[in-house]
Amino acid sequence: MKASQFFISTFKEAPADAEVVSHKLMMRAGLIKRLGAGVYNYMPMGLRVIRKVEAIVREEMNRAGAVEISMPVVQPAELWQETGRFEKMGPELLRIQDRHGRDFVIQPTSEEVVTDIARQELRSHKQLPKNLYQIQTKFRDERRPRFGLMRGREFIMKDAYSFDKSRDAAQLSYQNMRQAYQQIFDRFGLRYRAVRADSGAIGGDLSEEFQVIAATGEDAIVYCPDSDYAANLEKAEALAPAGERPAATVALTQTATPGKSTCPDVAELLGVPLSTTVKSLVLATDELDDKGILVKSQVWLLLLRGDHDMNEIKVAKVPGLDAGFRFATQAEIETHFGCKPGYLGPLNLLQPVNLVVDRDVAVMADWICGANVEGFHMIGVNWGRDLPEPAVIADLRNVVAGDLSPDGKGALSIERGIEVGHVFYLGDKYSKAMNATFLAENGKPAFFEMGCYGIGVTRLPAAAIEQNHDERGIIWPDAIAPFTVVLCPIGMARSEAVQATAGALYDALIALGVDVILDDRDERLGAMLADWELIGVPHRVVISDRGLKEGTVEYQHRRETEASKVAQDGILDHLKARLGL
Repeated sequence: MKASQFFISTFKEAPADAEVVSHKLMMRAGLIKRLGAGVYNYMPMGLRVIRKVEAIVREEMNRAGAVEISMPVVQPAELWQETGRFEKMGPELLRIQDRHGRDFVIQPTSEEVVTDIARQELRSHKQLPKNLYQIQTKFRDERRPRFGLMRGREFIMKDAYSFDKSRDAAQLSYQNMRQAYQQIFDRFGLRYRAVRADSGAIGGDLSEEFQVIAATGEDAIVYCPDSDYAANLEKAEALAPAGERPAATVALTQTATPGKSTCPDVAELLGVPLSTTVKSLVLATDELDDKGILVKSQVWLLLLRGDHDMNEIKVAKVPGLDAGFRFATQAEIETHFGCKPGYLGPLNLLQPVNLVVDRDVAVMADWICGANVEGFHMIGVNWGRDLPEPAVIADLRNVVAGDLSPDGKGALSIERGIEVGHVFYLGDKYSKAMNATFLAENGKPAFFEMGCYGIGVTRLPAAAIEQNHDERGIIWPDAIAPFTVVLCPIGMARSEAVQATAGALYDALIALGVDVILDDRDERLGAMLADWELIGVPHRVVISDRGLKEGTVEYQHRRETEASKVAQDGILDHLKARLGL
């Protein structure tokens, strides 16, 4: 490609609404252009990156035995109503009607449609396993779209769906896809981790995320440097506390803590470690009748160490809270505790509550908690002496750096990541809801065992930029750069030698199949180099009259701070070596 024939549009400043690095640089480099809130035009330079991402994904999916299809962006509501997601999905699902008043959705994902295909086309166990995938535009009506392609409303995604005859067979399909994803992300040339994850709204009981490591990532990734354990913060676990609970050594005392309503404030006032305090979190569960009318509510008290945070995913697995919970109202709290939040604890309750104790709190002695009297806390609280031994003990908290890994192979560390891929084992969640069956080997109908596998095609370039940039602009990995090599001839229009050398090198690289662009715009050297550093093309060759008189050209990788001189007759071999050709 020659730059004069291409569409290059760079800017010195990012728009005011661009918050994160990837959004700023993609706008400045002319990769995307905003059309509306969370909706972008993919400009030619950005589209080249997206197409390279798609090509890698498509090659590895095909290699793994998946079969490509294309499902509609606009889907009839009837299918979504079969699974109940038309009502349950929330406002993120964009619902529309056609001229006849029939309901449709703009799909954010395609479980319903692909399951409908399977129940019509896959009639026998002899046709299984099957994995159908698409690379398709999606729409999610984000309440607050932001960060450019990191959280847009319209986006491109690869979604795949496996269909198997048994759970064991489905597990093999899952592992096949997991391995394909490793191949895909290895080829992208990005630092990433595959981490255990919660399945969320899609459902299922086996789930892993592929996270690109970046300091600006929205997700916390927990991992053990000494083993292969990795999970996102919601799913991560630590080794259970070991050893006996210490004996009580402090008398139970009520002490004044005026105006100190948080554990950190109380610990500072009393001059004790925050880890000796216990926080009280009050939840409630509601029981409804068949008409949806409230029958009764129950109040729950969760106790966590003062330096720990509640993990809602873990709490939602506690029996009694697993059907859904909410935070208690002020009135419910005062009715049961006789006090406002900030000074709550398990002692001296006005009415009984369901007590759930985090397993770290269960092994504490001489701890501090609220006294259920405003302005006071209790010091020296002990199980068995001041309170009955806890009946319900559970892992309720987020892990923290330094916790012991659950595999017992070291301490946990935490870093930030950006989710760009996700693999789920779905089981028969959708096949049962849609009565999607096949004829099993025993001659009887059986529900498909399914898996779901997604990659954020348009999110991935943004994640790559968050991981690979500097003060000058983007630094693309070779595999997904809009162009792999840029040739920058100085004064090309005025020098036959420069023109001939640049043209010969350009032709030679094209013959080798290298994705090269020749900047024939006759720009000033400073402006030309600034453009390509901003765009982030990884390999650059500068050709000048001065250099040619010395028999050299200048080569510089985008990560290097200085250019190096290379013999004019050796530059092609030099590039081949750097490109691994």
